Amino acid sequence: MTTYQLRPREGSDVTATAAETPARRAPRPRADALRNRERIVAAAREMFVEYGADAPLDEIARRAGIGNATLYRHFADRYALVHAVVRSVMESVADQADRIAAEEPDPFIALRRFVHAAADERVGALCPMLSAAFDRERPDLDAQRVRLETVVEGLMERARQAGRLRTDVAVGDLMVALSQLTRPLPGTGCLDMDRFTHRHIQLFLDGLEAPARSELVGSAATLEDLRRAAP
Repeated sequence: MTTYQLRPREGSDVTATAAETPARRAPRPRADALRNRERIVAAAREMFVEYGADAPLDEIARRAGIGNATLYRHFADRYALVHAVVRSVMESVADQADRIAAEEPDPFIALRRFVHAAADERVGALCPMLSAAFDRERPDLDAQRVRLETVVEGLMERARQAGRLRTDVAVGDLMVALSQLTRPLPGTGCLDMDRFTHRHIQLFLDGLEAPARSELVGSAATLEDLRRAAP
């Protein structure tokens, strides 16, 4: 039997493996498609904060400046969009915590800066994560949850070790307060309350600083407590 060996043409690239070739040929998302997706997630986060997770999808599309068909090309249904919003907020808040921890030497000022920065991220959009219809058992969300809990607890532990943070509070206490202070009650018409957010957060932070001025009722709230309490 005669064996033939194919020789590459001069200048051709045959060094790529079979595994590399499909990846090279896979189409990349267009820049305008990525921008549309980011606009949709940003608009949905605003709407969920203002009106709750049942905010109309057509209104989200209008606020994002795109058509309904474009929204559904990116997100098959409401649950896919809620998932994207929650993941986006968790990732952004964790990024803020990492950045502040790296650049701020004073542990309580670092915690204070993080809380105000997290408020600007509208972390009230995390509230859908506590609803019965939300799928919390997704690996990407679980990874972001662990990362967020770890970096925020790291900020709090630094402040505790420095004697600046009272010892009877936990990361869950912080996240509950942030969610409550950054999300007006849907349907109340109280949408102009944002101007008070940072003022009230500062009052909350004064209550966290050691030495404690009072004894808290009950036990410190952890994120695990919040997950167990979810419907």
